[in-house]
Amino acid sequence: MTASDSSITIARTAAKAAADKIAQDIVALDVSERLALADVFLIASAPSERQVNAIVDGIEEELAKQDLRPVRREGRSGGRWVLLDYSDIVIHVQHEEDRVFYALERLWKDCPVVDLQLGDDASAKATASSESE
Repeated sequence: MTASDSSITIARTAAKAAADKIAQDIVALDVSERLALADVFLIASAPSERQVNAIVDGIEEELAKQDLRPVRREGRSGGRWVLLDYSDIVIHVQHEEDRVFYALERLWKDCPVVDLQLGDDASAKATASSESE
């Protein structure tokens, strides 16, 4: 079993919104075979709490345009690790230090990576942002 097309589409939309807010290291993992609760984990990071919250705002605004609202939201007040649960897709936006510490990609390393189709522009934005810090 693999992630559904609708889950992948939502992940791509969220990833594009995150990239537009200069998120770094945007990765989506197909967790559908390992986890019954979700199809995709989307993970992104930022160098500051303010940037984490801006990315979360951008994702929520973009998905709200498709009448999608998170069924659960955790960590917003701290701005270090915000989790948005859209049932089939769970979005983790982490401060870059927390991302290194918790290493979600390492925990889910056996799961296939989803092609987010962000293209070179989003990668260039993320790289330029991380280089300017």
